[in-house]
Amino acid sequence: MKYYLMAPGPSTIPERVLLEMAKPIIHHRTQRFEAVLGKVRAQLKQIFQTQSDVLLFSSVGSGAMEASITNFFSPGDQVIAVVSGKFGERWADQAVVFGLDVVRYEIEWGKAVDLNRLRELLEKHPSAKAVLCQACETSTGVSHPIKEMGQLIKSRSNTLFMVDAITAMGIYDIKTDEWGLDVVISGSQKAFMLPPGLSMMSVSQKAWEFNKVSKLPKFYFNAKEEAKAQSKNTTHFTPAISIIQGLSISLDMMLEEGLPRLFKRHARLAKATRESVKEMGLELWAALPSDSITAVKTPSGIDGEKIVSHMAQKYNVTIIGGQDQLKGKIFRLGHMGYTGEFDVLAMIGATEMTLKDLGHNLTLGKGVARALQVLHQELKS
Repeated sequence: MKYYLMAPGPSTIPERVLLEMAKPIIHHRTQRFEAVLGKVRAQLKQIFQTQSDVLLFSSVGSGAMEASITNFFSPGDQVIAVVSGKFGERWADQAVVFGLDVVRYEIEWGKAVDLNRLRELLEKHPSAKAVLCQACETSTGVSHPIKEMGQLIKSRSNTLFMVDAITAMGIYDIKTDEWGLDVVISGSQKAFMLPPGLSMMSVSQKAWEFNKVSKLPKFYFNAKEEAKAQSKNTTHFTPAISIIQGLSISLDMMLEEGLPRLFKRHARLAKATRESVKEMGLELWAALPSDSITAVKTPSGIDGEKIVSHMAQKYNVTIIGGQDQLKGKIFRLGHMGYTGEFDVLAMIGATEMTLKDLGHNLTLGKGVARALQVLHQELKS
């Protein structure tokens, strides 16, 4: 039975990328690797929509989250952290570990940032050196109003806006420079269609000024040293060579599709998924859903973890359940990266059959039919 990986990361890797990564490894201190890295660096600027360099770290996205803390702050600095799910919680916890004064903007899991509340927090805490927020909170499928938040923050010369775009970059339109996003991080295993192991971080000129006075310890995740090395198309430490070679192909694919079409495809797949879920009589969890992942409330009487395990064991389709306080209460459907219309149809069909198997009262085919209608209509427009 064909395997479908429809989780919110890692996502499916295209054949072109797999073949590139399967080639004999090259040494990273050679002109051949420098050419690959130079190409990748230029292409990442296009994806991030920035004139600033996008630094690469050989780590998962949590490494870039740590780098965003250690490279721009000093012990005791105050930051406002949006905590609306597992990953907002992680970023806030990292800041605490490194001795920052963290003001937690707690939001009910499934809800998005309230701009008026954020404005109040900024006025109440004028010494806050940064606001930390996810563009998409992967654990809940919520999309935060990053553009509007950037407009609120960018005029404050003493405050950075840091955005975790690990499950958003390359999925929907994020204009890093135009929106005033000072530090934006992402990871390889989502829209970039690669294995886990590579993270990215763009840094604005405003953020580099903060870096000059940062006193937190930094060694492996040293943005200044990496920027110095990567400006010469090399790296400070040994990089994830094969993944960077794969990235050169995945970036080709993304730019061949073109950013407008790339964003439109993800929006189309997300809309079809959301509409099919509602057609099945289920409810969405997120108040402002992302185009990368759809979080669905588990039907009454069914354990969300059973949905995940049954779909994997019987239909060979991998989705994922909820985390922490949402464990068993939601399941999450991914539709990012190397995902097309018929992958979504297979995922919806497997979801329907799984729910039917577990005793949920629904008419088979309604969700798939609704997804087909949406996809057909969207592809015509």
